[in-house]
Amino acid sequence: MTQSDNIAFEEQIADQVTSFLLALREIAREGNGSQAVSLLLLEISQVLLAGARLGAQTDFAPREEFQPDVGPEADIDELRLRLAEMLEGVDVYTFVFDPYVPEVVESRLSDDLTSIAIDLENGLRHFRAGDVDEALWWWQFSYVNNWGNLAGAALNALLTVVAHDRFDTDFEENAEAVAVADEMLESPPAVQS
Repeated sequence: MTQSDNIAFEEQIADQVTSFLLALREIAREGNGSQAVSLLLLEISQVLLAGARLGAQTDFAPREEFQPDVGPEADIDELRLRLAEMLEGVDVYTFVFDPYVPEVVESRLSDDLTSIAIDLENGLRHFRAGDVDEALWWWQFSYVNNWGNLAGAALNALLTVVAHDRFDTDFEENAEAVAVADEMLESPPAVQS
């Protein structure tokens, strides 16, 4: 890549990260469960594209051996609580963390979404402080190590909620989750311009 290609790439990743963080906070603030699942599905898909672009690059290397201090992490407890309340009936889900060592893990969408936000926000603080190398390294490392897997699992869980709603799945063991999905998706999301 040329220098101008690098700058465009860096800015595009930072824009996608910023967009995800703003959207996640706005979705949680609105607290509209019927729109949240569809909007979260969209936002996670978009940030996974940024992650895939990072994952496809040669490993980024930070300039220093230790991560420079960019201040404290954002307080995300309120975000986590709002998401948990809004996603109440579909918050808890299971997934296989490592398909090569298949072990089913129970998780919460609210926890996973806020964990993703912490990883992305940390890189964004480096980016805004002018340490682009560290930001790219952090986003790539945390994508491969944590948030990429969590985002993929959350995407699958949200897609399952939508699928249950669309196809009116009639499995007895899933009846409660299907009822919650139906309730959350009663009204279509507003289209944002």
